[in-house]
Amino acid sequence: MRNWIVACCRLIRLPFLTLTVLSAAALMPAQAQDNKEPVPVRVAMPSEQRVGQQLSLTGTLTARQHARLSARTDGLVSRVLVDAGDKVTAGQVLLELDPALASQQLKQLQAASQVTAAELAETQRLVTEAEQLTTEQLFPQTELQLRQANMAQAAAQHQQAEAALAQQQEILARHKLIAPFAGVIAAKLTDAGEWVNLATPVLELVALSPLYLDIQMPQEHFQTLNQLQQIKVRSDMQPDTELSAKIIATVPVIDAAARSFLVRLQLQDHEQLQLLPGTSASATFNMATRGENNVVVPADAILRHPDGTFSVFTVKDDTAQRRLVKLGRRSGEGVEVRDGLAEDEAVVIRGNETLRDGQPVKVTRDQD
Repeated sequence: MRNWIVACCRLIRLPFLTLTVLSAAALMPAQAQDNKEPVPVRVAMPSEQRVGQQLSLTGTLTARQHARLSARTDGLVSRVLVDAGDKVTAGQVLLELDPALASQQLKQLQAASQVTAAELAETQRLVTEAEQLTTEQLFPQTELQLRQANMAQAAAQHQQAEAALAQQQEILARHKLIAPFAGVIAAKLTDAGEWVNLATPVLELVALSPLYLDIQMPQEHFQTLNQLQQIKVRSDMQPDTELSAKIIATVPVIDAAARSFLVRLQLQDHEQLQLLPGTSASATFNMATRGENNVVVPADAILRHPDGTFSVFTVKDDTAQRRLVKLGRRSGEGVEVRDGLAEDEAVVIRGNETLRDGQPVKVTRDQD
């Protein structure tokens, strides 16, 4: 009976005890908040300046000249004088076809030209002789005209022989493939003993200088190119070296799939670097600014929220205050704040990752 009475007393006192515990738990956060130490933070003052847009894009290095060279006439390959990877100069002989048949035909045409030249000389002598006799009235006029006609015919035949000779000389010269520009042999597509036809690719030649950087630029930046101040390029092969570049061509035709247009840059002072066509590089476009000065804060002050909005923390009376802001352009100096912040309000740039609105803070310096 006694045990039953004790159990009943416990049941009667349980709600009171529970309320007491809950009340104590509810008071603990407030007490902890009152006793919490200020969070050390670093702040920076916004600056008022004109912000230029900075746009970074990746493209491909291309050669100004890239050709698949072909034989200039039909023939049997006798020698290939270069191989893949060889550097060549303009005018260098790269390949030779067997010239035996072409050389024999050239000799025949040379002999024919000599015959026509002799015939022309003889007709000229006869015309000169007839002209002298006609002057002395010792030679009929009709015979003079006949000799003049023979001379004209001989001259035409000699001219025809000379043209055939020149053509055969050109055919013989085309048995040698000449490098049209300086570069490197990218591919060797034939070898000695193969028969090649006219327009059959035999070698691939790529110029190493100058190099272009082809970039697909988003369509919304087409009108901002007239504000361009500077372009800096870094090759992925040598990322530590910064190069200057200039725009040499824009193709005002939008790619419907990518919504972009082609911008071609020419690299400057890259001859000392080992850059290769086909490799990637990034270009940074620095645009000029139009309009009034804007409030600029360091990038470390910007906090991004899951919903896509941005905020910064300001400090007033040693208390952190969250400010929702609208951002503008980014540059090397910082981020433009278009709305939500005045230029005389310091923003937190260190220690803002875990700050809460209204939390006590203590402004420190680097050496603190």
